[in-house]
Amino acid sequence: MQFHHHGYVSTDPRVLPAAGVGLDRPEELPDEVDVLIVGSGPAGIVAAAQLAQFPNVVTRVVERRDSRLVLGQADGIQARSVETFQAFGFARQIIDEAYQITETNFWTPDPENPQHIVRSSATDDDPAGISEFPHLIVNQARVIDYFAEYARRAPARGDVDYGYEFEGLEVGSGDYPVAVTLREVTGQSGAGINAEAAADAARGATRVVHAKYVIGADGASSRVRRSIGGSLSGSTSMHAWGVMDVLAVTDFPDVRKKCIIHSEAGSILHIPREGNHLCRIYVDLGEVAEGDDRKVRDTPLEEIIARANAILSPYTIDVRDVPWHSVYEVGHRLTDRFDDAETSPDGTGRVFLMGDACHTHSAKAGQGMNVSMQDGWNLGWKLGYVLEGRSPESLLATYSEERRVTAKNLIDFDREWSTLMAKKPEEFDSPSQLEEFYVQTAEFPAGFMTEYTDSMLTGTLEHQALAAGFPIGKRFKSVMTTRVADAVPVHLGHHHRADGRYRVYVFADRSGEQLARWADWLLENPASPITRFTPADADLDAIFDVKAVLQQPHREVRIEEQSKLFLPASGPLGMTDYEKIYAANAGEDIFELRDVSRDGAVVVVRPDQYVAAVLPLDAPEALAEFLSTAFLDRR
Repeated sequence: MQFHHHGYVSTDPRVLPAAGVGLDRPEELPDEVDVLIVGSGPAGIVAAAQLAQFPNVVTRVVERRDSRLVLGQADGIQARSVETFQAFGFARQIIDEAYQITETNFWTPDPENPQHIVRSSATDDDPAGISEFPHLIVNQARVIDYFAEYARRAPARGDVDYGYEFEGLEVGSGDYPVAVTLREVTGQSGAGINAEAAADAARGATRVVHAKYVIGADGASSRVRRSIGGSLSGSTSMHAWGVMDVLAVTDFPDVRKKCIIHSEAGSILHIPREGNHLCRIYVDLGEVAEGDDRKVRDTPLEEIIARANAILSPYTIDVRDVPWHSVYEVGHRLTDRFDDAETSPDGTGRVFLMGDACHTHSAKAGQGMNVSMQDGWNLGWKLGYVLEGRSPESLLATYSEERRVTAKNLIDFDREWSTLMAKKPEEFDSPSQLEEFYVQTAEFPAGFMTEYTDSMLTGTLEHQALAAGFPIGKRFKSVMTTRVADAVPVHLGHHHRADGRYRVYVFADRSGEQLARWADWLLENPASPITRFTPADADLDAIFDVKAVLQQPHREVRIEEQSKLFLPASGPLGMTDYEKIYAANAGEDIFELRDVSRDGAVVVVRPDQYVAAVLPLDAPEALAEFLSTAFLDRR
């Protein structure tokens, strides 16, 4: 963590200096905003947290509840999300708080007594080492808390405006073309997840807020989606599940491990939760009769508990408290649009959808909150770039292009997973079919199968072989290195903070001579992207955080001989930044682990941690050419 570069700091260094709109942020919701976010769930709050790093962008979040969410439905945190938490600065804190899934146990009918279940196998949660971060379970409300706190500490001092209900919008013309009608709502409790359904809420006066852009992160019943003519389409299975968070006493031996249980009485997905006592249990309620008309959703809690005990036989579970429970039928739906570009007057997207507003799926694969957070991060930095003048407005079209494919792939995977979970033991091709599917597809639910294709943000595969272990379009997979200046071992990717900057990782050639020529070109040539795209009054690394990775051991690196590109002045005092030069570690050489050419390579990474391009070290102009598609000249 870097601080003191703006002067001595003795308070919490995570609270960044206020800047721009954060210097005098009005308490009341203004009449004109740059970005209005409707909904403070995972998608909306991540977008707000990212936008809070852009101090000249006026972002406001409106939420129908009157206070923070207390009890959320989602709880599964995949490793990709923990990487995201690292970028937003709270991975360590939430890991300490959460339950960590390290393995999954499978239970099936006992061949000797099929009425009882036995543990049939177990598998590590991440047998292939997909990520250095763990798979976590923690309440959605706490995840939102962390992102909200990040926004409040960021330069723009973001926060949530509670007590506003979205009524509708109209897209017109002018500087603030989206007119959003809101109604003040009071009496909404933050204690439950169904605040919107509270019929006794006091409804106040309406007001209109004008925005340049609007984000609809208001859930599966999204009014924002309906306001732009969008809809969700898909299917609902005729199979019901009861889900309950319980505090219980049981003789089931794996109560503190994730378990997938198939018995002759049905199936259970059992997930321990944070705090060492709470568990979430998904209980198979069987097929739903034709014409049920959602009556299955009225299944009493007592019946769900009884069914759980039948499935767990010969073990029993004595439920002492149930903080939350629900009944649902598995549904898979995808919106027909992620923005309003087709219907807006100028053909430019002004209203965007994210999270459950544009894709819904079953809870058992643990994807809803995780994918929604990536929606928010994807769009957040892009809006910041356009509104600050870094990029053309055409950049915003890539949000729909990229996230629609991701959502479609997610739904296809979840449909297959849900079908397997609902099968009876005798319906499997083999006793190990479910376990094999779970292991073979581990990378997808962990959040690492997202791969963006060739676009204004993503380069071609022409030079992929120079760094084969950093696939273009996929997230940058970190490796341990040694920071040369202080000899501290660090994961290279862990310095990739959610500060809105591109990262350019320059892997040096053996002698370092080509690296020096590359750095000189970026510092001195008028065509350099640093010269063209960085404001003249900004720090050298304000837009591009350029880091050098050297092949030799750190003790052999002479830091005084390195280019000033990798030792830039930082902040108003011009302090030298010493976190730009790294060396490969013996035994876990990043060049070997990621198959990086010993002749050098340049790996460009977007603000949301996805690899944008792999380029040759001996052609610095290739970097300028690639970046010119997404950036505007600033000088």
